[in-house]
Amino acid sequence: MNVLIILGVLFATLLILVPLLERYQHKLGLDKMQRYSKYIFPLVMASLVVKLIYVLWNE
Repeated sequence: MNVLIILGVLFATLLILVPLLERYQHKLGLDKMQRYSKYIFPLVMASLVVKLIYVLWNE
């Protein structure tokens, strides 16, 4: 039940934040962040793989 609540809150947050970020992108300077976004995704994926290996190794 808690998982459904967390997923619902995350989905609602995305529905609210995505339009706001698109609207105020130029005012917040998010154009510069697009340069860094190509590095963030591989780093997140690498950290998830490391965490998965850690969890499987320590069971």
